[in-house]
Amino acid sequence: MNSPSRPDDDSFHVFDTTLRDGAQREGINLTVADKLAIARHLDDFGVGFIEGGWPGANPRDTEFFSRAAEEVDLHNAQLVAFGATRRPGAKAADDPQVKALLESGAPVITLVAKSHDRHVELALRTTLEENLEMVRDTVSHLRDQGRRVFVDCEHFFDGHRANPEYATAVVRAAHEAGASVVVLCDTNGGMLPAQIGATVTAVLADTGARLGIHAQDDGGCAVANTLSAVDAGATHVQCTANGYGERVGNANLFPVVAALELKYDKKVLPEGNLREMTRVSHAIAEIVNIAPSTHQPYVGVSAFAHKAGLHASAIKVDPDLYQHIDPELVGNRLRMLVSDMAGRASVELKGKELGVDLGGDRALIGRVVERVKERELRGYSYEAADASFELLLREEAEGRRRSYFRTESWRTIAEDRPDGIHANEATVKLLVKDERIVATAEGNGPVNALDNTLRGALERFYPQLDKLELIDYKVRTLEGGIGTGSTTRVLIVTSDGSAEWSTVGVGENVIAATWEALNDAYTYGLLRAGVAPLE
Repeated sequence: MNSPSRPDDDSFHVFDTTLRDGAQREGINLTVADKLAIARHLDDFGVGFIEGGWPGANPRDTEFFSRAAEEVDLHNAQLVAFGATRRPGAKAADDPQVKALLESGAPVITLVAKSHDRHVELALRTTLEENLEMVRDTVSHLRDQGRRVFVDCEHFFDGHRANPEYATAVVRAAHEAGASVVVLCDTNGGMLPAQIGATVTAVLADTGARLGIHAQDDGGCAVANTLSAVDAGATHVQCTANGYGERVGNANLFPVVAALELKYDKKVLPEGNLREMTRVSHAIAEIVNIAPSTHQPYVGVSAFAHKAGLHASAIKVDPDLYQHIDPELVGNRLRMLVSDMAGRASVELKGKELGVDLGGDRALIGRVVERVKERELRGYSYEAADASFELLLREEAEGRRRSYFRTESWRTIAEDRPDGIHANEATVKLLVKDERIVATAEGNGPVNALDNTLRGALERFYPQLDKLELIDYKVRTLEGGIGTGSTTRVLIVTSDGSAEWSTVGVGENVIAATWEALNDAYTYGLLRAGVAPLE
């Protein structure tokens, strides 16, 4: 764990606690390798501190600090070990948990301390004065051992509301013992921005301590509360990537940092690193195995997506008319959504986005608009199916549909055999380059059988298909039918290893809709690969 080349300016801290507090989210279970990978991404992004976990409390976190020392080369961040103040009635120098913090090798240690009087008496089962001495003793001991110390005052805002004198006394004790930062924690997440601001202002005036903020999101205000604390004088913000955390989560690192950089004009990241934000957000989501939130501020794929025709008309004149920032500043991009709400401007801008120049041809644009509206009445949706829309757009612009094969017929069979085996088989009959192909294959279900059969029939002619992989498949029953007689829409996401694209199909049953979406997926994949279509 090399010493990072940190900036000389220590006036503002971005402190990430994804590896500790974020890992408490239901459904997240990080291996040591996962934690090391996330730490590298956070360091690349440029945060100043990465809280790695609680060494001594569990073997996984102890192993993380041991391996990080050898395997993680930090350039921007310092690793932080998390732990608690010493036990009541003991000495910090003799406390095994405090020793484990020092043995972690982390240059910075965060101590959690009780600051709500009821928690001291009911949870710690000690006196209010002994709790203050636990804070003083532990901070002083760690400082004597050459460590920088931050103190997290747990349940601070609730404690300050109940007993402001005692909560403030805990801050003062930590500050006077040598803590670099005293972090005020909204542990239950129920505070509002005005309450946070007023409390931070009062504590800053009463103690003179350097203050930080740690906000949970139970009331939906964690980001706003964090920024309110900054407005009131806090110079240290604790956040988690994508807002991961216990219950509903923590203050989301990415909107907090974006607001500080773009709205407050605070340079809290190395120059140019803000443009990595979307990539880092999605990379961490992949590691924790939680799909990135499409509607997350700044980094979601829908954060700069525009649908209504009125918006599109304005964006065509000036994108800033309906966007609060340029999406490229955070590594995102503007997207135009095409639906039955779309007007001419939406279609023209979407064509430009997809690389299809409509040249201001009003008749062509009008045909596309009408066709989209007609097809959406039948159940198609192009908002999440850019590849199918591009194929439609090119068909109208070029006067013919790009095709790499012609379908004679297809069928699927699902068979329950007497021996208990469930068999699924598909057969397709195609014309490819004047050759008639009949192919049959089995699969894990009728959809997989159909995919296997189509791929098997075409790969001899188009080896590029070997790279294609169906990575997501969604089915929706549409209104207008009754029960099993309803119309079905299928959305397929396909990848060639370097990009992903989405296609849509609609039919009287799921297999018919799947065939159409697969047809578009393969056609678009070959188009991307530069394969010439059939004449």
